[in-house]
Amino acid sequence: MNFRWLFVICLTIVLLSACAQKPKQNQTMPGMDHNQHNQPSGGKESTNTSQVQAVWKFADSAPQSGKDEQISIQIQDNTGKPIEKFQVSHEKQMHLIVVNKDLSFFNHIHPDYKGKGLFQIRTQFPTGGDYKLIADFIPEGGEAKTESQWVKVSGDVPAAQPLTPETNLTKVVEGKEVSLSFDQLQAGKELTMTFNFLDASTKQPITNLEPYLGAVGHVVILSADAEKYIHNHPLEEKATGPQAKFGTAFPASGIYKLWGQFKHQGKTFIVPYTIQVP
Repeated sequence: MNFRWLFVICLTIVLLSACAQKPKQNQTMPGMDHNQHNQPSGGKESTNTSQVQAVWKFADSAPQSGKDEQISIQIQDNTGKPIEKFQVSHEKQMHLIVVNKDLSFFNHIHPDYKGKGLFQIRTQFPTGGDYKLIADFIPEGGEAKTESQWVKVSGDVPAAQPLTPETNLTKVVEGKEVSLSFDQLQAGKELTMTFNFLDASTKQPITNLEPYLGAVGHVVILSADAEKYIHNHPLEEKATGPQAKFGTAFPASGIYKLWGQFKHQGKTFIVPYTIQVP
C-alpha cells in the first residue's frame, strides 16, 4: 500500500496562524490550501483556490447563546465574484465544524447551498464565549479549501475546562467500548490511528458499523489553541468494524483534541480524546 498517497488523499492540515492570538469577534484566520480530497480530472475549468475567500455574516450582529442563529457563508474570489459550483465531498458540498475556545463543545454540521456561492444554516451556541467556525469545501475544478472565523457569542460564559491529555484511551459511548491506538505518536511523522469497537456489555467485536457521510467514520483534530486543524477520512472507507483506521500526521508537538464520528444501528455517535503528541 502506498501510504504517502493515502496520506495525501486522506489528510488535511491547515496551519491557520503562525502564533496563537486571543480570538476577536469576526476575525478570520488565514489558512493554507489542503489536499483532503481527490483532485478533479482534466477537461474542466479550473479554480485557483488561493484566490477563494469566505465572507461570514450573522443574522444578528451579536449572536446569542441558546438561540437559533443564522450563519451565512459567501464563497467568492478575491474580486468579489461568487464561486458558483462546488463538488460534493462525502455527501455534502460544505462541512462546517464549530468549536468553542476550550474545545469542550464540538459540532459538525452542513450548511445548505442557496446558489451564487451562498451557504446558510441555522444553529445554536450552547453558551456565551468565543467560538471558531471552520468550513471545508471544494470549488469545482479546484482543490479542497478551508476557511475559518472566530465569533463572540453573548450570554453566560462558563469557566474554561482544562485540556488535560488522557492516559487511558478507552471510552464507553452509547453502549460501545471504543479504544484508540497509534502505531507511533510523534510530531511530523506519518502514522496510523486505529479505533477498535466492542459491545460494552458483552465485549464482543462490533462488525456492523454503518456509513457516516459515505465512510465508516470521520476524525477531526485540533491543537489546543485551535490553530492547527486536521480532517481525516478512513483508509478503508467501506470498513464495518471492529476497527477503523485513519492515516494522519501531527504538524507539531503539543496537546491535541480529536473527535471520532461513527454510526451504529441508525445512530451517530462521537468519541472525543485529548492526547499529548511528543
